[in-house]
Amino acid sequence: MTTSSTSTDAEGSRRPRSVLRDPGFLRLWTGATASGLATWVLPFVLGLGVLERELSAVELGVVLAARTVGFLAAVPVGGVLADRHSRRGVVLWSGLAAAAGAPVLALGLGWSLPLMIAAAAVMGAGQGACRPAYQALVAEVVDAEQRQAANAAMSMAVRVTTLVAPALTTLLALVLDTRALLVGIGVIWLCAALVPPRGRRFAAAGKTRVSFVREFADGVREARRHPWFLAGLGALTAVISLGYSATGVILPLISRDRYGSEVVLAAALTAATVGGLVGALLMARWKPPAQGWIALAALACYGFAPLALLLPVHWLVIVAAYVVAGMGIQLFNVPWFTATQREVEPDKLARVSSLDFLLSYGLAPIGLALIAPAVDAFGVTAVLGTCAAACFLAPAVAALVPSTKEFSRHTVEEARR
Repeated sequence: MTTSSTSTDAEGSRRPRSVLRDPGFLRLWTGATASGLATWVLPFVLGLGVLERELSAVELGVVLAARTVGFLAAVPVGGVLADRHSRRGVVLWSGLAAAAGAPVLALGLGWSLPLMIAAAAVMGAGQGACRPAYQALVAEVVDAEQRQAANAAMSMAVRVTTLVAPALTTLLALVLDTRALLVGIGVIWLCAALVPPRGRRFAAAGKTRVSFVREFADGVREARRHPWFLAGLGALTAVISLGYSATGVILPLISRDRYGSEVVLAAALTAATVGGLVGALLMARWKPPAQGWIALAALACYGFAPLALLLPVHWLVIVAAYVVAGMGIQLFNVPWFTATQREVEPDKLARVSSLDFLLSYGLAPIGLALIAPAVDAFGVTAVLGTCAAACFLAPAVAALVPSTKEFSRHTVEEARR
């Protein structure tokens, strides 16, 4: 349960209390940060296994693919379970499953690839199941007026983990071997499972249970009731699957071939993370008018990343473009999550969130897989140009849907009365 979100100043007036002073949210934030850290650290730890010749590059790819499959399979199931049962309970059991998979993964390292595949799939399933549950739990733990700040804090945690994960893994590798690091990831998942608080229960009591497929379909129908959500999700999916995937695959090639150094690669990726932190900090307090249009315009800014890679510019221009791209993603994410928590029926929130994750980030691996063949077939210039155009155009098309202006269909209905 959340504590009061207001406090009294010296003159006796009521003012909002910082969400960071809410013990319930701090527990939720800690758990979400732990799950993000465990997720980001795993590829780096397994990469160390490749360097130590305990794992081949092909085996690394297979294990990470198994984790992705587990994630995608569990996201819709986790959404249904989080709406059917306690969101806190889904976080607990999914986190425990991921924690249990970590030592099994360590056991199979260098000994049994099938065991590693199975363990990675279980860890991916735990990660996938907890994502919509965490998203729905924010709406239970945090009062409505504080959710934008809460979502900004959650976004900042994600950006920080992307910065910390490689350095932390490198430092710990000086004193621990790969198996010990994998077991340590299990401990982090235990934190993600056990620390979050209980939330308010929004699901209707005595609800008739139907099949998983029908319950997920109910979530899809709920999503369809919100045209702004479908339009925004389409734009986000286009940017992630095309823009993000293209820059992820082509940036290392541009860094090597055009600039002759890996410095541009490292600087651009760091710049995107820093931009994301700046964007999340800005959205912690800024509540712009026409927030949906502002968010979509910010999302379109990701197009500057492939555009900068396309043009023969100084490498600092690429770094600046990645700062803008990272900032834009967070200027979109924070109001997007906040609007979803506000507009969607509470007992269907986890299912709608699972649909969000399933399409926006679930299709990203397909984009990554297709970019390299597309470059071979059409060339780097054509691929980057197409992806940049998609990043600019998809949010612009989404903005044509009236309810995207405020990310709310209620404002459109009120205007018609």
